Amino acid sequence: MAEVVHTPRVFSGIQPSGGLTLGNYLGALKRFGETQDQGEMPTIYCIVDMHAITVWQDPEKLRHATRALTAGFIASGIDPTKSILFNQSAVPGHAQLGWIFNCVARLGWMQRMTQFKDKAGKNSENVSLGLFAYPALMAADILVYHATHVPVGEDQKQHVELTRDIAIKFNNDYGTDFFPVPEPVIEGAATRVMSLRDGTKKMSKSDPSDMSRINLTDDADTIAKKIRKAKTDPEPLPETLDGLEGRPEARNLVNIYAALSGKAADEVVAEYAGQQFGTFKPALADLAVERLSPISSEMSRLMQDPAEIDRILAHGAEQANAIAAPIVRRARDIVGMVGA
Repeated sequence: MAEVVHTPRVFSGIQPSGGLTLGNYLGALKRFGETQDQGEMPTIYCIVDMHAITVWQDPEKLRHATRALTAGFIASGIDPTKSILFNQSAVPGHAQLGWIFNCVARLGWMQRMTQFKDKAGKNSENVSLGLFAYPALMAADILVYHATHVPVGEDQKQHVELTRDIAIKFNNDYGTDFFPVPEPVIEGAATRVMSLRDGTKKMSKSDPSDMSRINLTDDADTIAKKIRKAKTDPEPLPETLDGLEGRPEARNLVNIYAALSGKAADEVVAEYAGQQFGTFKPALADLAVERLSPISSEMSRLMQDPAEIDRILAHGAEQANAIAAPIVRRARDIVGMVGA
């Protein structure tokens, strides 16, 4: 049987584990929409609800978070008629290929994954087996579509590297070139958005302070207030980017402005060189409100019709399964599994 030709294809996913932030938008959703609109290759975007349950989730909150994330995808520019948009658990191939990859990946590979160490902490004996093994499922998420390009933030690059290792080992173990070796795609001025209260920490929905982040559900007044109160330093903006070294809060706000405006960070610094944050922050607030308020409004509108969101997800799952099912069948055949 002839092997599959690896058609260029984009895949990425986000976990429905709480509200979306500016970090999710600039680090992922905005770039997803741009990649889709470039039209250079098919785009597949996934709400990875199976990853969410590696830690206990309240079922009703998980259902709500899955629909809210779907609304966030659409409000941020993902068009379900141009991209495939679905939730992971609705396509059986993810779990089926995930088990095969559990048997390909090595224990040592998993033990080196920094995100597991961060999430498990000192309590690693008591976390779920799923939390330990989920990088193999993440590899299946990507490779079940023969995806060749994976837009990710810097903190997810290690997972794509593991996916590459799994693809190479599978191909070597079975003397095939069946799975492509995907490339991480990391680009943009603010692929890693930092906290508005501490420029050395990533913006996070789990931070106790709501002032540390901009939520995609925040209204215009709240967005502007959070930016006005964002931590900075007393120095004016420098002439060049090098002048922001050692100034993490200042660099973070410049990066956010650059990403929202579509400009390079050095252009932003040049435009505001010598000016104080009393001038820069209002300009950033106006820009953020202009860009983010329509997203908040559209998410709110979409969430008023959960049945329509479920319909979109179901249609996307049908499309995704049409790609995944033949790939899983071929993978089963390669490893010697009998049956349909």
